[in-house]
Amino acid sequence: MHFVLFFVGSIFLVVLDKLFDVYAAHPGWSLYVILAWAFLFILHFINVFITKRFMNKQWEREEIDKLVAKQQRKIEELQRKVEADFQKKTASEENPTE
Repeated sequence: MHFVLFFVGSIFLVVLDKLFDVYAAHPGWSLYVILAWAFLFILHFINVFITKRFMNKQWEREEIDKLVAKQQRKIEELQRKVEADFQKKTASEENPTE
């Protein structure tokens, strides 16, 4: 669908440039517009058919699971530190050395 739109739009731009002499101060302007549009079209093609194949929903889910597991490990480590500090604090309150 996008290629058809690109093709029809390109023909329209050439017709405007050559037949109707739109923007006559710069002849051949339609070629530059079509080249810029083609560049964007190629970027879109790469994004959809190459990048999205490797970074699909399954990949995204796996990466999220990795990050959640990493965060869970950090939370457990912090919890152990808090418990150890709490035990030290209660032990020092029960047995003051002063």
